[in-house]
Amino acid sequence: MKHSLKTILAFLIISHCAMAQPVSKSDAHKVSSLKVTTLSTMLANSGIGEWGYAALIEVDGKKLLFDTGSKHDTVLKNARDLGVDLSVVEDVFLSHNHGDHVGGLLTLREELKKENPNALKRVHVGKGIFLERVGKDNKIWAMKEALEKDGVEFVEHDSKAELFPGMWITGPVVRIYDERNWSGSGKIKTEDGIVEDNIPEDQSIAITTADGFVLISGCGHAGVINTMQQIRTDIYEDKFFAAIGGFHLIRASDEHIEWTAGKMKEFGLENLNGAHCTGINALYDLRRLLGLDKYHAVVGSVGDTFDLENGIDAGLIAR
Repeated sequence: MKHSLKTILAFLIISHCAMAQPVSKSDAHKVSSLKVTTLSTMLANSGIGEWGYAALIEVDGKKLLFDTGSKHDTVLKNARDLGVDLSVVEDVFLSHNHGDHVGGLLTLREELKKENPNALKRVHVGKGIFLERVGKDNKIWAMKEALEKDGVEFVEHDSKAELFPGMWITGPVVRIYDERNWSGSGKIKTEDGIVEDNIPEDQSIAITTADGFVLISGCGHAGVINTMQQIRTDIYEDKFFAAIGGFHLIRASDEHIEWTAGKMKEFGLENLNGAHCTGINALYDLRRLLGLDKYHAVVGSVGDTFDLENGIDAGLIAR
């Protein structure tokens, strides 16, 4: 049976709207157990520091590796130093296509599959991650080809998705506010031609808990406030119990930091672990502006953890 173009378009619009509808806060799954362990960033309690980011997220017995650091073996070595077994992790999330977030993926798969053939067998990415970066070597294409030959599946997300109960991928983040958390110098080839590379694939993870959302971000190129706003709009409206990871505020002006802190206050943020590209001075300014103490707003470091019962355990280096 043939359908008219109008009928097909109407169906697609209805389907998209249905996907975008927030869930019921009362019915949504709230995780009872959550632990986030930093495996790559500049400072290190134990292991190796680097310009990169990676973290292991554990929710109710499920595990996800969030990003894979910069150098090929940093995350592998740090996990071993920390006694973290990554061989049991079958899902990876790459927040975006920058080398300091995807650099360890091939080595991790190669080494961990020796212990478990299913280690890192699914790689979750945002729509746009495989677009051509003009003037760059686009290493992720070769990485994808090699991993797919090894039996790894890439799952491209173009909308929000509940990966595990209570663990959400944000989907592409709408840039409501002009945060411009990217370099501005790159170009990307799209269906509409060559345009500024604003890292369109940048996505984050949101965990639903009884105390509010826990946000995990790689660089926050889409903007930390844009990301937090989208989580509240697309999942359900709630406060933020914690924000963890890189937020690309290292070059932000005083005015932008003050604005960011004001919005975070509106969202009820209680804990902030600013790693990687957040910037040490930016973290301290946010701590002051948010009225948080050194136990609730810290500079992220390799080996630090966050859990629902104890909050942030930053170790001595970040005090």
